[in-house]
Amino acid sequence: MSWHYREWSAEHRLPLGLSRYPEVGQVVRAGDIIAAGATYGVPVRVPTARRLGVAPSDLPGVLRVSVGAEVERGTLLARTGRRFVRAVSAPIDGRVVHIRADGDLELAPIIDRWIVRSTLDGTVTASDDLAVTVEGAAWGLQGVAGYGPDAFGELNLIAESASADLAPSRIDVRQRGRILVGGARSGAEAIARAHACGAAGVIAGAVPAGGLRVVFGDDVSAQGSPSRADTPTVLCLLGFGHAPLPSAIFAPLAKFAGSRAAIHTESARLFVFAPADALQVTLEPASLALVADWGALRSLDGAASQAGEIEFASEVVGDAIMTADGPIPAANVKTLV
Repeated sequence: MSWHYREWSAEHRLPLGLSRYPEVGQVVRAGDIIAAGATYGVPVRVPTARRLGVAPSDLPGVLRVSVGAEVERGTLLARTGRRFVRAVSAPIDGRVVHIRADGDLELAPIIDRWIVRSTLDGTVTASDDLAVTVEGAAWGLQGVAGYGPDAFGELNLIAESASADLAPSRIDVRQRGRILVGGARSGAEAIARAHACGAAGVIAGAVPAGGLRVVFGDDVSAQGSPSRADTPTVLCLLGFGHAPLPSAIFAPLAKFAGSRAAIHTESARLFVFAPADALQVTLEPASLALVADWGALRSLDGAASQAGEIEFASEVVGDAIMTADGPIPAANVKTLV
C-alpha cells in the first residue's frame, strides 16, 4: 500500500430508474453529476383506450405523452375528438412505464430521486444504463474497505498523530463538507458525530468491527458496504480495530490537507487532486508489521492447539490457535525451537 500518481479508472454503477447519463468523451470534475434518475413505486393502472372509445392498437395515435415520460398529476395523457372531447389525465405524479395489451397505461409513482457524481477529474470512457466509467489522473491511495456513499471535499487533518484515535471532541460544524483524516482508529461515536456535523467522510487506519455494526447495521462486513443511502462515508485504510498509519501514508495525508479529494467506496480508494510533483514518493510500498521487534513478542502460557478456521472479531476468517485466553490467528504464532 502506497501513494501513486497515475491514470485511474472509477466505475460508477447506476440503479434502476435512470433518466439521463453522459456521453462518452464528456469531461467531468470530481463531484459533477454524471447520472440521475428516480426510484419508482408500484405502478398504477390507468384505464385509457376503453375510456376514449378506441381500439388498443389505435391508442399510440391519440397519446399526448410517450412511454418513459415523467408527468404531474392532472397532465393530459391522451385525447380524442374535437367537439365531443374524451380525455384521460394522470391521477398521480409519476412516470409512464408501460402500455398494456388491453390499451391501459401504467403510471409508476416517484418515491425518490437519485444522482450519481463522478469521483475523478477526467473523461467519461464508458457510459450506458448500467454504469458510467471515468478515467483521470490523480494521487491515489488504496484502502481495504469503504462504507457508505462516495464522498467529495477538502481533506482536513484532525488527528493529533498517526497513532492517535479520532476524538469526537475535535469534530464540529466547521468541518462541514470536508473529508476528515483520523489516525489509527475511528470509533462509532466519532463517525456518527462527523456525519451529524455535515462532514463529507472519515478516513482512518482502522475502525472496530463493533463500531461499524453500530453505524451501518448488523449485516455490514469486512468487504465494505457501498451505498447511496444517507449514511456516513468511511474509508478503512489498513484494517479493523486499531492500526497506526505508517509515516509513508500519514505524512502525505498531512501534506495534502486542504486539497480537493474524493472517496470511491466501491473500490475503497482515496483520490487527491494535486499536482504530480506534489510528493516525492519511493517505489517501495510501506511495510506493515504486527510488532516493532522480537522483544515485543509474548510467550503463550499453558496449552495451545490448532482450532481450524474461525471468524475473528474483525470478521476475517482464518486458521486459529486456541489458547487459554481465547483464539488467536495462526499466522501470528511462531514456534521457537
